[in-house]
Order: sequence, then structure tokens, then C-alpha cells
Amino acid sequence: MWFGYCVPAMGENVDRQYLRELWHRALGEDGAERDVTCEVALPEQAFGVAHIHGRRSGVFAGRVIFDLLGEIYAGPLKVQAHIEDGQPVAAGTRIATLTGSLKLLLGIERTLLNFLERLCGVATLTRRFVDAIEGTGSKIYDTRKTLPGWRQLDKYAVRCGGGYNHRMGLHDAVLVKDNHIAGIPLAQLAAAAAEMIRRRERLVLQPDFVEFEVDTLQQLDELLKVPGIDVILLDNFTPDQMRQAVQRRDSAGLTGKLLLEASGGVGLEQVRAIAETGVERIAVGALTHSAPALDIGMEIEGN
Repeated sequence: MWFGYCVPAMGENVDRQYLRELWHRALGEDGAERDVTCEVALPEQAFGVAHIHGRRSGVFAGRVIFDLLGEIYAGPLKVQAHIEDGQPVAAGTRIATLTGSLKLLLGIERTLLNFLERLCGVATLTRRFVDAIEGTGSKIYDTRKTLPGWRQLDKYAVRCGGGYNHRMGLHDAVLVKDNHIAGIPLAQLAAAAAEMIRRRERLVLQPDFVEFEVDTLQQLDELLKVPGIDVILLDNFTPDQMRQAVQRRDSAGLTGKLLLEASGGVGLEQVRAIAETGVERIAVGALTHSAPALDIGMEIEGN
């Protein structure tokens, strides 16, 4: 039982109209409609072949970008991708070849590389976390700490890296956090949560899952009494507290029925220790808020 969007989706969940609009906004920001350098440096009919290649080792994400270029520039540009999402990229790996108008190639170069470097950076960091917990049975999930306007692409890159998507936004899952229940006494928490579950059932569009965040084992004990909760988020728990949480969940007969998720400042150094506590999910904000770009270059043939 896994709640969220999983790896096989890759680019399928990226809306093409959203991506097209994002691409054109990025080009507009770069002033690509009037590239004064190309106007003075190149003849109008100049033709070129551009090779996109990796300069550092990592994981590739960005096939949807090449598919988009093939759609938008079907006439003046031929796009040939040489690598699939999720595949390793080493220094020197040829990622794609673009053939056509040299002015167009140079006009989109920086925007294209910006997209690819961000996507590959997120995928690469995600893969490092996924590899770090291999064999534990736990899964790496992203969060909503994404680049504004890039939610779909950031989460697509996480999938390419082998991770899983948490909720896409506020609309598709219920996540009751500490600020939602601030002021509710511990003794009333179970009753308040049960009422929230009843309200969920009255929603016109049912959310994908219901999750509650807890700060203490005592809050966990109260929520274990409430049917209808799919996931409990253990916020900033120590590994020892996580193991206790797993034991209490299992003792309540909820193994396989209610998932436990670790969250809060998760880094590569401690992620395996967290996974070995028995929690099924680990939410890592760093996947999208702290991923370094993967260095990728474009070279024009003959230069």
C-alpha cells in the first residue's frame, strides 16, 4: 500500500500545455525574440548541429523537454534524444543532438540548459537518497518545497531519480499538520481527528489519502485509535522514537493498514538509519529545495 505518485509515471504526469507555456515564459525572460548577438554575428540562413552532453556524472531527467522542442520547432529544428529518463549520465555522455537554424539553436541554448541542469540535478540527488536506503523497504518521497512554477517538473525529476511524489498540492490529499490542530488538547485529539475524517467523506472530490502529522509519541497513540487515517507523519522524531512509533503501530494491529512517514531535516548522512527503523516513507524536502544543478553543455559541431 503506497500513497502518492510512483516512479513508472516518469513524464506522463507533466501537462504539455503547462510545459509549453513555461518554456515560452523562460524564453521571453531571456529576450530570445531579439537576440542582438546573433543578429550581428550570424548570417540569416546559418545552419548548425548542436550536441548536448554531460559534464558531470549524474542521472538524466528531461526527455519531456526534447519531446516539446520536437513539437514546437518541427520545421526549423530536428531533435534527436540519445538517452532516456532515469539513465546514468557520465562526463562526456551525449544526451541529444539538435540540427537546424543556428540562430534558433543559440537563441534557446541557455534556456534549454537551464531546464536540463535543474531537472538532472533533482534526479541525481534523488537517486543518491534512493541508493542510500536500498534494501530497507522504505521509500523516498518529495515534498511541496519545489521551485515556484516548477511543481510538475520538479516532481517529474524526482520520479526520474527513483523517488516517489507526495501530494501534488493542497487539492489532492488531506495533510493535517501541527498548525491545523494547534490548541486542541491531547485528550481531545482523537475525537477531533475522527470529526475531520467524517468531514472528508462529505467532500465532492475525494482526496487520494489522509495524513496527520504528530510531534510526540503521545499524539501518535491518540491517532492510532482513529479509523480512516492512511499515513501518520513523524515530524522531527529521533530514530529511537521512530522505532517506538513502529512498534506501537504494529501492536495496535495496523501493520500494512497505516503507514508511517519520517520527515524533518532528513539528510544523506542519516537517511539509512531512519529507513532501518521500519518507517515506510521518508519525506525529503532537500530533493527539490537544495538540489545542485548538474553541469550540462552544448557544443556546435566544428567549434
